Parts: sequence; structure tokens; C-alpha cells
Amino acid sequence: MSERKGPRYALLGLSAAVLVGALGYYFANPVETVASPALESAKAERKLESLAELDGKPPSHRALNVQTWKTAEGSRVLFVEARQLPMFDLRLTFAAGSSQDDNTPGLALLTNAMLNEGVAGKDVGDIAQGFEGLGAEFSNGAYRDMAVASLRSLSDIDKRTPALNLFAEVVGKPAFPADSLARIKNQMLASLEFQKQNPGKLASNELFERLYGNHPYAHASDGTVQSITSVTIDQLKAFHNKAYTAGNAVIAIVGDLSRAEAEAIASQVSAALPKGPAVAKAVQPVDPKAGAHHIEFPSKQTHLLLAQLGIDRDDPDYAALSLGNQILGGGGFGTRLMTEVREKRGLTYGVYSNFSPMQARGPFLINLQTRAELSEGTLKLVQDILADYLKNGPTQKELDDAKRELAGSFPLSTASNAAIVGQLGAMGFYDLPLDYLETFMQQSQDLTIEQVKDAMNKHLSADKMVVVTAGPTVPQKPLPPPTDKPSEQPLGVPEH
Repeated sequence: MSERKGPRYALLGLSAAVLVGALGYYFANPVETVASPALESAKAERKLESLAELDGKPPSHRALNVQTWKTAEGSRVLFVEARQLPMFDLRLTFAAGSSQDDNTPGLALLTNAMLNEGVAGKDVGDIAQGFEGLGAEFSNGAYRDMAVASLRSLSDIDKRTPALNLFAEVVGKPAFPADSLARIKNQMLASLEFQKQNPGKLASNELFERLYGNHPYAHASDGTVQSITSVTIDQLKAFHNKAYTAGNAVIAIVGDLSRAEAEAIASQVSAALPKGPAVAKAVQPVDPKAGAHHIEFPSKQTHLLLAQLGIDRDDPDYAALSLGNQILGGGGFGTRLMTEVREKRGLTYGVYSNFSPMQARGPFLINLQTRAELSEGTLKLVQDILADYLKNGPTQKELDDAKRELAGSFPLSTASNAAIVGQLGAMGFYDLPLDYLETFMQQSQDLTIEQVKDAMNKHLSADKMVVVTAGPTVPQKPLPPPTDKPSEQPLGVPEH
């Protein structure tokens, strides 16, 4: 699952965005643009002169004035005016992820990958050159719940207008050329072949199948060799006409624009999309049967995945679970799992846990890899740590540290236009309130030990985990005892 740009750009994650390229274009072409008054004002503001000025002050964050409306075609729009830079970010989010694949796994990903491969009168090269010549960036990606298409452009009308015209064509009227389809199919098939040599990917695919059974989340977004090979241009067009409709779109806009300009952009993009309603949301999955499953793989490492169904995105316990997971294994060094498994015993380079809430209940997952001969003991250790955490909850120090870390990192969620447009897209897609970010932060800071403990126990159980391991079957060795000075080199050296 990844965001992709034109042929010259590498794959990006859903939340990844690059500010440097657009800034480089702006400052390299000063005669073609006019710096906004807000930018000049920011340069003149008083600068921090000493770190002592920060003592005792909570981290500041960017207050968002989120405006929302619907287009005539039914697209929901979320807009934040941001005049600091002479550019804007536009993101379209569709309920067009792999959960909508039906009986053709990979169809959503392949449709999304084909968006910028051609429109009437322009091939993939023309499209790439069109965006680059305007200093604009196009990106797209498909995941289990959603598919996205994004544009970053200078806000000057001479650059904005042609960039928007090209973007509207690409998203609303892709041509799905046969030569591009053959090329992208070959790329996806090559990726599927490579995955056979990746035990982590094999374990992940097996885990989702065990966790979700017949639910649409069960299959991987990138499909199978058989399904990808069989996809036709007619199927791509039908999927686009069903899932890339105006009624199925959330339009997020952030940047150097007035409300009237944002309304015009949203209207133009919405009108360019196929007409149609929102697609039905994924149904809730059924709890799977707990158990362990092993994939034999010739390697020195064993991948360990432990999971169970978690929550959907609008669950009222999300703040408590998020903070609780940060203490357990979601916060890197200093978490329960990292301290006990890596720092005290040197069994792995990294062990992580996370909730992945989606439209339907997403997974709670713990993942790591360790030496094959220590895999059984490491698995038992992780299970014991989880059981103890659910039984006793976090300490007051752990809770206070997690709150402080969250308060310190929270401003990054609105530190750039790209970050904000991603937040708006998620808020619109999951139908979250406009003050969601502020509410989430306040809820998190108000949590008590008992509230975190109760929420974790409400949604997780140590004896209901689905476990998938991938590695060789070898004689097992006892774990090294915990120590404050483990070996310099962790035993679980990653292979991939």
C-alpha cells in the first residue's frame, strides 16, 4: 500500500509529503511569483533567542479554522486557509480501497495506479511533464479503506489554473491505456514474486487472512498473481465509475486561498468526477478464533506477529487506547515491550504495537523478529508482558511521560500544509468532528491510569490473540536473563 507519483518519483506512504521541492521551485523562480504578505510578516517576527524562554511553557500548536461545505455534486469539502506560503495542497479521498475489490483482489490498487497514465490527448510522459513544468506535484495511493489523489501547486492563478485543469482530467477522466496497464501489471507481478522471499510479508498476509476470514479486509491490497493477470480495462473503468464518484469523495484543501477560491476549486474538481453516490461502508468483521500458525521459511530470523481485532475509527475509547498503546509498544524506546525485549535482553532490534482503526474494526498488532532458536521463548515473553500490562495497567510515571511526549509531538500534526491536508482528509473520510484534533488532545491529557487500563481491557484480551510466525523450525534455546547491560549487538538483527 503506497502512494505513487509519476514515473520519475519513488513510492511514498499515505502521510508522506515533501515541502522542499515546492519551496525549491518557488525560490529558484522569484520573478514568476510574489511572496505573500504573511510570509514577509513572519520573517519580521521576533525570533527565539534562548532555550530558557521555553522553560515551563507547553508546546504551542497551530489553531485550525476548519470550514466545511458540500459541492453541488455531493462531495464533502474541508478547507483551512493558510497564507504563510504561496501554495496550496489538495487531497481527494475516496472510499475506493481494497475493501471494495469484491472478487478481484488488487483491482482498487491497479485502478488508482492507472490514474495518471493517460488522458485524452496526453500520455503518461505528457502528464508528468505538465505537472513538473508548473512546479506542481501529483501523488496517489490505495489502501484497505481508501484511495487518494493529491495535488500540490503554487497558488498564483497562472500556475494554479493549468495545474487544476490537468489534475481534474487525471482523476476524473483517466484513459486507462493498454500499454500502461501491461507495464503496471508486470511491476505488480514482479512485486508479488519478490514477496515470496520476504517472510515478514508472508506472515502479514497470513495474519490478515486468519484475522478477517471472509471479510473484505482479509486480502492484501496488492492482490494475487491470478487476480492481477485477469484485470481488464473494462473492469478498471467500471471500478472508477463506481468508486471515484463525486458523492464518494472527500475534498480537503489547505493553503494560500480565500474561501471563494477554495469553493471554485472544489466545484471544478467535483464536477469533473463521475456522478454517483457514496459506496457502502465495510461491514464489521467477526472475531476470529485464537491460535498460532507457523510458516516454514529458511532464514536465521523468525518473524512474530500477534494480533486481534481492535476498534473502528470513531470509537469513543480511541484516545485512551492510543495513549495506552504508546506506553505498551507504540512509542519506540522506553515502552514496556522495547524495554523488556530489547533493552534488558537484547532479543530484537525493535518490537512495536499499534492499533490501526479503520471504517470497520482494524487490527491491534504486535510485531518483531528475533533469532530463530529464541523465537518460542521470545513469543512467550511478549505474551506475558501484554498479560501483565492488561492486568496492572500503566504506572503513573509511564502515563505522565506518555502525555508529555504526546504534547510535545502533537504540534507536528499541524506543522505543515501537507500534514493538515492529511488530517482533514481523514476527518472527512471517517466523519470526525471539526474540532477532533483539539478534542483528542484534551481527552488524552485528562486520562487516568484506571481509564487507560479499563479501555485496554475492554478491547484486548491476552488469550484471544491470533499468532503467526515465519521462520525455520530449529531446536530452541533458553532466553538470556534480563540485565541492565545486555550485549552491545541485539540478537534479533533484521534481515529485511
